[in-house]
Amino acid sequence: MPETAGILETVLYVDDLARAAAFWGGPMGLPCIHEDHRMRAYDVAGRGVLLLFPRGGSLHPIETPGGTIPPHDGSGPLHLALSIPAGAQDEWERHLAAHGIAIEGRTTWPRGGVSLYFRDPDGHLVELATPGLWKGY
Repeated sequence: MPETAGILETVLYVDDLARAAAFWGGPMGLPCIHEDHRMRAYDVAGRGVLLLFPRGGSLHPIETPGGTIPPHDGSGPLHLALSIPAGAQDEWERHLAAHGIAIEGRTTWPRGGVSLYFRDPDGHLVELATPGLWKGY
């Protein structure tokens, strides 16, 4: 079986690209590594990239000098989990509260991990998870 090395990109489809960019680059603190009229790309701890596309804005193939990017899109509230260090959940709760972001749920997992759940401006469910959630994390 050929090897995979991880998930490189995660995509969220948003109703207002500027509003979503302000959220992910602001209170979430992700550095923007690319922006143009059709998307934003954010570095996630040097291990992955979060892509934001306007909902319905990538329904046609995109021709690039290197080849064609096939169409894609999504709808409805999606889920995304970001890993945070053990013990960082209280600091994150204070940080989110300071930005007016309500915690929707908090779960302590059997392996000892803790997850915080809240919504981005497009209603996507964002999870911040400490180690101890999954086997191997």
